[in-house]
Amino acid sequence: MLNWAVTFFIIAIVAAVLGFGGIAGAATEFAKILFLVFLVLFVISLIVPRFRNRM
Repeated sequence: MLNWAVTFFIIAIVAAVLGFGGIAGAATEFAKILFLVFLVLFVISLIVPRFRNRM
């Protein structure tokens, strides 16, 4: 998931340098969304094993 976020971020940078503003904006938004999903899944993966050990 983090790899996809970094990929879209790099696409956004390249598109911005080449002057494609619309594509750069869309790629930036996809990168933000994927990064947030990555963070949520990462936090969940840290929390869930702690609750399983208590049961």
